Amino acid sequence: MTPKQIEKLQKKITDIKRRLSAEKRKFGCYDDSRGLRYLPVKYFIQLTDYKGGLTYTKWFDKNFPDDRGFPDFLFEWTIILFKTGKTKEAEKKAFQTFCSNTYLFDKYFGRQIIAIDKWEGSNLEIPDFTKHFDYSREQKELGDFTKWLDTFISTEHFINRSTKYIDIQKRLQTERDGETRHYLVKAASELEQSL
Repeated sequence: MTPKQIEKLQKKITDIKRRLSAEKRKFGCYDDSRGLRYLPVKYFIQLTDYKGGLTYTKWFDKNFPDDRGFPDFLFEWTIILFKTGKTKEAEKKAFQTFCSNTYLFDKYFGRQIIAIDKWEGSNLEIPDFTKHFDYSREQKELGDFTKWLDTFISTEHFINRSTKYIDIQKRLQTERDGETRHYLVKAASELEQSL
């Protein structure tokens, strides 16, 4: 990356922070319907400024505690956590990423994506989500992350939890009873947040 490209990305991050701060001053809260808050993590990764990315994700978590984010954003957050040595937190965020889009890891590893007959929730339509996902195992700068992620998603713990999550989503696909659906949604949410 050239110094000019680095400067351009740093300026984008600064501009986004400035816009978000202006919204907070003007409205007393963040009114980020444009989704600017999701962009800096990608820029921090491009800059390989993982410490800066970690600082940003801490700020994000504090200011948007109920914001679950999009699959690619959660994936980028996982990269940042891993690259800053926060392995336990990276494991939790990786599972949240999986729950946000159960096909994303297959896309990252270049595996065939096979649709599962389940309630998709926030999963993006296949193959549309693949058009906007900028990461793959082929990226050299993510080699250590790729190895870690492949090992992590192959653990018995991850496989058991992901299987349970998919089973819940399959039941949600056909379940019509409101009380049962409520229970299943709650169980999926608890599973996603636990480690």
